[in-house]
Amino acid sequence: MKQIVTSAAVLARTNYGEADRIVTMLTPDHGKVRLMARGVRKSKSKLAGGIELFSVSDISFAQGRGELGTLVSSRLGMHYGRVLEDVDRTMGAYDLIKLLDRSTEDNCEPEYFELLSRLFVALDDVRLPFELVKTWFYAQLLRLHGFSPNTRSDTTGAKLSAEGQYVFMLDEMGFAVHAEGPFGADEIKVMRLLFADVTSQQLAKVQGIMVHIGMLSPLVNAMRKQFIRV
Repeated sequence: MKQIVTSAAVLARTNYGEADRIVTMLTPDHGKVRLMARGVRKSKSKLAGGIELFSVSDISFAQGRGELGTLVSSRLGMHYGRVLEDVDRTMGAYDLIKLLDRSTEDNCEPEYFELLSRLFVALDDVRLPFELVKTWFYAQLLRLHGFSPNTRSDTTGAKLSAEGQYVFMLDEMGFAVHAEGPFGADEIKVMRLLFADVTSQQLAKVQGIMVHIGMLSPLVNAMRKQFIRV
């Protein structure tokens, strides 16, 4: 039986029988794969170390006739263990990984694996506030799904003004002029960055970023609920 060798990260794990486990893994070149890890819950299993959460591993697997393949070997490449040092950060991280799993197709593009890898790095950097990481992740997931806000022109088609104040129209994914709107040039610039191809570490370097995240996080979360329904 032909074996496939690739990198992978665990999205979900389900115990099966007395010692086995079914794992859903995201790969850069084969999308999502569901694999039976036989005997992995035994103390001497050679597979266990390579299917840890918050890790990227080198694996080989054999495809089955149905949806379920077989994990043949696994070797831990990088474990991002600092996320486990804080209970709230850990639980929040679980939710982000579940969202990625539930919102992606099996044959998803390599960019989703890159996003997950970047998420692990961000979660492992405990200096980064979790709210920043979460908001960045939601924005990046929306971008990959094809839902990015218009940060160049308002809902009438006019160029956004540096002096203007705006409200955000969720259905139109754009800003509308409003004299008492909460969003100005600085928030729009940060919104533009959130949906660009940047890392959360790069975003964190923006002066006063957490003030802007405090304003934009509810809006990005509303976008996520509107367009990524799981």
